[in-house]
Amino acid sequence: MFENTTILITGGSRGIGASTAVLAASRGANVFINYRNNHDAAASVVEACRAAGGDAEALAGDVSVEADVKAMFEMCTERFGPPAVLVNNAGILHNLDRVENYTAERLHEVVNVNIVGAFLCVREAVKVMSTNHGGSGGAIVNVSSAAAYLGSPNEYVDYAATKGAMDTMTMGLAKEVADEGIRVNAVRPGLIETDIHEGDRLERLWRNIPMQRVGQPDEVAEAILFLASDASSYVNGTLLNVSGGR
Repeated sequence: MFENTTILITGGSRGIGASTAVLAASRGANVFINYRNNHDAAASVVEACRAAGGDAEALAGDVSVEADVKAMFEMCTERFGPPAVLVNNAGILHNLDRVENYTAERLHEVVNVNIVGAFLCVREAVKVMSTNHGGSGGAIVNVSSAAAYLGSPNEYVDYAATKGAMDTMTMGLAKEVADEGIRVNAVRPGLIETDIHEGDRLERLWRNIPMQRVGQPDEVAEAILFLASDASSYVNGTLLNVSGGR
């Protein structure tokens, strides 16, 4: 499905990003992983990608730093060629808390990574993919969250708000570059079993899900790769919920 396709995944050292990387590699992709600071985790994902049958490379960088984003795209292009797929997955959240307790520092960091970083990544992707810039087209899949429509009260309204902004960016950008060979879509994962959850959050919340279970990273990865593939060739500007019906 992705034989010799270059796929760039931000936040690829763990969770949904790591699962997407390994699954893409198993389908023949060349995977370039961005990660923030966990070198050992990123190296393990690269090794798993190669064992799965694809090639892979990783580079540390902060997506909220413009120079890091440019370096990521440059190194990816040098190693595998310009990316045909961007999985815009990097994001952060802070400890569960009420809005009245948020500090300006917390808000700035969440906005800088989850919104500014997402915009910087899609900007660079458009530059290499767009037929207006000599590219061959491509697909951008933004990793949003069910938090965008649930709001995450008493937990992380700030994170939810940034994912709402990502949804809006997805729809706007999809219309902006549709005639330049680029499709832009988003997945909105619900309660997924990854290490970002604090304390007993998974155990507390899974009963609220109509399917009565927590989702797995591989289930989100399948949705991401569907949106990245030719199987979704007429899908653009779509927000796909992967949330067990919630």
